[in-house]
Amino acid sequence: MSDGAATLEISALTSGYGEAIVIRGVSMTVAPGEIVALLGKNGMGKSTLLKTVMGFLPAREGKITLRGHDVTRDPPHRIARQAIAYTPQEQAIFQDLSVGDNLRLGQSEASWFEEELARVAQVFPFLKERLGQRAGTLSGGEQKMLLIARALMARPKLMLVDEITEGLQPSIIEQLTEALAVQRERTGVAMLLVEQNVRFALNVADRWAVLKLGEIDDAGKSDAHNAAARIADHLSV
Repeated sequence: MSDGAATLEISALTSGYGEAIVIRGVSMTVAPGEIVALLGKNGMGKSTLLKTVMGFLPAREGKITLRGHDVTRDPPHRIARQAIAYTPQEQAIFQDLSVGDNLRLGQSEASWFEEELARVAQVFPFLKERLGQRAGTLSGGEQKMLLIARALMARPKLMLVDEITEGLQPSIIEQLTEALAVQRERTGVAMLLVEQNVRFALNVADRWAVLKLGEIDDAGKSDAHNAAARIADHLSV
């Protein structure tokens, strides 16, 4: 791995399901410590892109590089070892396990548990108080926070986060906005966020891109004065 390598580099990536092509020639990068938001309407290929990066779907063409390592043909378990954490859109907590057991599942090293719990509990304090509670009894917002906390427990260099704000009330979204910003500041973790919530995306991310029919249709910096308007134009069509 060369110095200065992108945490994630996607080059001319094409993928899909069976004979159906969903992602077409997508190229993008996420630098160390950077947060990039990938926006777009439903069915445009956002989740497909994350699943391809994680190895759950095969790349038909193109290349995926994680911290300088070519992982294009690697299986998911090998990709996960490259310090990458994936938070899928589908509810992925183990409902019948305790909060503590769910958090332990995110650890690659059991000896890290107390140290990492103390760190994530600074952002999500309710977790430490409810380690023995069954995860399925948490509220919807608390379950989303548990998903993020579990991903962070693995000390990732890159997080892939799919529609984490879906169905959440504004106060919970504000907590998640703060939590992601704080963790990036403390640990330098890079993130690729798939989102439809434009306000959340622009508040959290450094850069954004819009995926339309499997292709990057537009991109820019989140602090640009016209960013929200440009994205809204794409999502309204």
